[in-house]
Amino acid sequence: MTTLAPSVCPHDCTSVCALDVEVKDARTIGRVRGSTRNAYTAGVICEKVARYAERVHHPGRLTQPLLRDGPKGSGRFKPIAWNEALDRVAAAFTDAAARHGSEAVWPYFYAGTMGLVQRDGIQRLRHVMKYSRWHSTICVALSDSGWIAGVGSKRGVSMLEAAEHSDLIVIWGGNPVNTQVNVMTHAMAARKRGATLVVVDPYRTGTAEKADLHLALKPGTDGALACAVMHVLFAEGLADREYLQRYSDAPAALEAHLATRTPQWASAITGLPAQVIIDFARLYGGTKKSYIRAHHGFSRSRNGAANMHAVTCLPTVTGAWRHRGGGALYGNAALYPVDKTLIEGLDALDTSIRELDQSRLGPILTGDAGALKGGPPVTAMLVQNTNPAMVCPDLNLVHRGLAREDLFLCVHEQFMTETAAFADVVLPATTFLEHDDFYTAAGHSVFQASLKLIEAPGAARENHHVICELARRLGAEHRGFTLSAREIMDETLRASGMWDVATNVARGGQDMALPFEKMHFHDGFDTADGKFHFRGDWQRFGGRWQEMPVLPDHFDVIDNATPATPYRLVAAPARTFLNSTFTETPSSLKREVRPTVLIHPDECAALGVGDGDRVRLGNARGCVIVHVRPAPGQQRDVVVVEGIWPNKHFENGLGINALTSADPGWPNGGAAFHDTAVWVKRAD
Repeated sequence: MTTLAPSVCPHDCTSVCALDVEVKDARTIGRVRGSTRNAYTAGVICEKVARYAERVHHPGRLTQPLLRDGPKGSGRFKPIAWNEALDRVAAAFTDAAARHGSEAVWPYFYAGTMGLVQRDGIQRLRHVMKYSRWHSTICVALSDSGWIAGVGSKRGVSMLEAAEHSDLIVIWGGNPVNTQVNVMTHAMAARKRGATLVVVDPYRTGTAEKADLHLALKPGTDGALACAVMHVLFAEGLADREYLQRYSDAPAALEAHLATRTPQWASAITGLPAQVIIDFARLYGGTKKSYIRAHHGFSRSRNGAANMHAVTCLPTVTGAWRHRGGGALYGNAALYPVDKTLIEGLDALDTSIRELDQSRLGPILTGDAGALKGGPPVTAMLVQNTNPAMVCPDLNLVHRGLAREDLFLCVHEQFMTETAAFADVVLPATTFLEHDDFYTAAGHSVFQASLKLIEAPGAARENHHVICELARRLGAEHRGFTLSAREIMDETLRASGMWDVATNVARGGQDMALPFEKMHFHDGFDTADGKFHFRGDWQRFGGRWQEMPVLPDHFDVIDNATPATPYRLVAAPARTFLNSTFTETPSSLKREVRPTVLIHPDECAALGVGDGDRVRLGNARGCVIVHVRPAPGQQRDVVVVEGIWPNKHFENGLGINALTSADPGWPNGGAAFHDTAVWVKRAD
């Protein structure tokens, strides 16, 4: 008999949707629905997760450990037992440490699951064993630093409040129609109520199609747009000077600095007409209850942190934070008081161990001394929750590194991904419905726990099991290795002063939202002086902080177009893929059809190409072949490829990230996926 059971989606750190799952029996699920127990989810989920049975019961699920039985990357394996597999991994790690020191081992992971126990437990093994540390830069390094440099911490005003009270919602640098359906649900509710919807994005996304105004600027120029808007706000009396004096660090210096950052100046940089910038500034400045939903997309540029900081300045200049429905949100990580010591083994952390940048996997594995921080080569890796052979920048280098015969690679995965095909040992992993975990959220304030609903197929095992079994074989001692995932959850919640797991599940999650005055920073921002910092606090992030703009500006360190590479490429998310997740499900593949580049119709005519034609996109890093779709609503020198398609779907065997750079963003790393200059040529 089918029952409806609560769960939590692990795939999107912003939405973290509350789910109701049809459980048909101990091993089978049916439809997945959004739950109304969480007001942010409000019963609505994306089409990907609604069809999750496709993924859980996919015939391609890994169900037994495998040992490589052919050349690296060939995908040829033979079955082995779990004990033998784990023994081999432990022996390889021990051998690597004996030859080159413990830093030669680099556990590598990311956010295939957002659950804190199953995702982050690998850190405990790293810290106890003194393996190379982890600099997390793929997703939020740039956006986090940009927001925190001004606001002081990662929190803001709820989208639920905006849906009910805002008169203007600006969706800046994101396409929630594809990536965060709940943002769109609440934005459209506000629009139905009479609010104006503005979208700032380099191309006409599904979100932009729903907007009253779409600002299609050039990629990487958001800081210039924000500065010109602030110029108008000051010049036309739309700045809240009383608020600025009370709540900001340098309003006079900012106004003087912006005197030359005119709409005409920004027009030359962004490609937007000056009058469009002026009209937007007047709309924003003339609407007290204005709300900016700042997304990650516009920060995925070498200057992304500076862009984010410039945009966060806007509600401080107008005093929008004063008002219910006013202000901004990027993320809410600071709301959750979760003590991660037990999960991550923070009591064993040794900061003298080198820290390697996850986005620079290609340079690291191909021996770049700077990327290796002058230390030994990486000769052994455990990969969980990510597929770097598809999602990392500069794929040619990544594949060359993963193909090294002297690199031992263990991949713990749900499917035979491109990365798993390079492995020496592959271990079968559980999905979120097959283990216990708990989740924070960026887009709302509810902390949610979720319990196992069905048995895993075959011999698949949870991440926590693998980490603990390896620890036992390696002689790693820590309390976290002796507890079950559920025990770690409860002990962590006790240490954090939060509800236990049973209470959390029974009540549908614990809302960590603060009172209105606190969420709007009426008692001061989360900085040392309680003021918003127009002079961004870049020093706290280290790296090249001294090179950052002192005040908001266009930070011109991007991969600008040149005569050799005259187009700027945006590698945007697809609607039914999530990075490399869901690229194996039939319905997603049918919906996305094939790798496609969006090119302005006038540029298509200049290139002599039409709908469905094949073109080459390339630069010094590589080349890919894709089909054309003419697309108005973007500038002529902007091209867009939606979705990180599996490499096998490209004629030359490497996907779109063959073109993106592993150069670190400013001030201290961050992947620049939307900061790529390319040429475009007919494929024939």
